[in-house]
Amino acid sequence: MRTPTKANLDAHERLKAELRIQGTSLAQISRELGVSDSALTLVGKRMCRSQRIEEALALAVGASPEDLFPDFQREGAIMP
Repeated sequence: MRTPTKANLDAHERLKAELRIQGTSLAQISRELGVSDSALTLVGKRMCRSQRIEEALALAVGASPEDLFPDFQREGAIMP
């Protein structure tokens, strides 16, 4: 698992704010996906990868996963 940088933490806070603007939250998306809140937090902070979670978060804010996670290299811990 990766350690989040300040930039990762800032991006996570922006993501949570954008979700609130869109009328949803990490908790709501976690319920819809049937995963824990902490799984979304780990992906949001760029500590782990999950294509399914990245796609759900991107869809919720009207972006592509590549746009939402541009600096996230396609290596490291991957969750199903």
